[in-house]
Amino acid sequence: MTAVTTPHSFCQLGYVARSITPPVGIYHRMWGAATHEQSTGVHRDLEAAVLTFAAVGDQSGRPAFVLIALDHCLFWPPEMKRLKQAIHDITGIPERDFLITFSHTHGAGLMDPSRKHLPGGELIEPYLQELGETLGEMILEALADVRPVTITYATGRCDMAQHRDHWDEVSKQFVCGFNPGGPVDDTVLVARVTDEEGVMMETIVNYGCHPTTMAWENTLISPDYPGAMRDVMQADGPPCVFLLSPCGDVGPKEAQQGDVEVADRNGRQLGYAALSALESLPPPETQFFYRGPVISGATLGDWRHEPMSDEQRRRATEFSVKRLTIPLPYRSDRPTVAELEAERTRCLAEEQTAVRAGDELHARDCRALVERLTRAITKWSAVPAGENYPYDVVLMKLGEAIWITFEGEPYQLLQTELRRRFPNTPIMMAVIGDGWRSSYLVTRETYDKNIYQETVAILAEGCLERLIEEVSRAIATM
Repeated sequence: MTAVTTPHSFCQLGYVARSITPPVGIYHRMWGAATHEQSTGVHRDLEAAVLTFAAVGDQSGRPAFVLIALDHCLFWPPEMKRLKQAIHDITGIPERDFLITFSHTHGAGLMDPSRKHLPGGELIEPYLQELGETLGEMILEALADVRPVTITYATGRCDMAQHRDHWDEVSKQFVCGFNPGGPVDDTVLVARVTDEEGVMMETIVNYGCHPTTMAWENTLISPDYPGAMRDVMQADGPPCVFLLSPCGDVGPKEAQQGDVEVADRNGRQLGYAALSALESLPPPETQFFYRGPVISGATLGDWRHEPMSDEQRRRATEFSVKRLTIPLPYRSDRPTVAELEAERTRCLAEEQTAVRAGDELHARDCRALVERLTRAITKWSAVPAGENYPYDVVLMKLGEAIWITFEGEPYQLLQTELRRRFPNTPIMMAVIGDGWRSSYLVTRETYDKNIYQETVAILAEGCLERLIEEVSRAIATM
């Protein structure tokens, strides 16, 4: 080899970020084991980021695609529908041309207006209405500041994330927590965005790890580890956007805590790893060339950064967007809403019995089961009719890279397999695209093990593997 190339994307990009922190006192209970209802303060601000994309030379003034990244866990389908409608009403952009993805922080609170009767629940609907208006305004602001950019990509490693399907030998069951020795993808993909003068405008960090450091003991509104990660990246540099990649079976080694310092420590670990990858990047629009031997005390090989070739420049300018809808079958043992409601009624009665008996531990467990069933009812009530789920994927070819958004929470196999099949192509991935209605996509061998992610999955065995095949074919054609 006499040249080392760094993947590039040339496009037009608009960018805006703002704080979207809910008011203190809003309904906050995200964890079934939580005993509080309302938030009591703010750990770090939640953020929203808007990225608008268009091809080089596009003078239409309309984006080919808009990606919105929110510091929230998830929104249910009715809230997603209203949010996207509000954005469309303000911007005029068709709903198919923008997508909302989530950092999936479990410290932001559960934004479910149906809980308005609970303490702090009355604040949810006004907050979501304001959020829709804010996002629409942000998109218009980003479109007013679109400029030609160069994006370069670097890969780093961070072992903060660990496998989380752990077999508890004592209780003979799988639990959702640190699994020492379990397989984990430690890839950190970093994108550097520079303007025509080579000045760095933004960085984008793509990493697969559940933001579940802050758990049931936490009463603060929190972005979890992405907050501290952004602070590290932004300390001496431009703004940073976080995109969560497939990590259904991956979480922090130190997870499910009540201590904000643990979340900050996790975030700093990822931030330092991302900074290390960022510093490895060469100047934009260059390649690393071997220029030949130089006679010195030893005969040295002389490598220098030189302008990229015309062919690479052509490849870096390619731009296209592909949308897939893949029919994936529902699981055959799907429960009916009536069955779930009956079980919820039974658990509510058992909780009240435990409360009257003074059995606080059993009452807490029953309350958690009621919460789990409430969410299952919400989830199954909103799935599309028919035998198959219409699973949406958006792929964007940005020069020598591919950006993909997925619904729900796929297991890490999705990203490891796609990157194995396309080793020379940076693949930026974002999950929970437009909400969580497809739930988890778990590996074939995960079924029938009573692992949490499989028990709440709505899709049949083999759907993740089929998704990998369909997306692989789409990438190959692009």
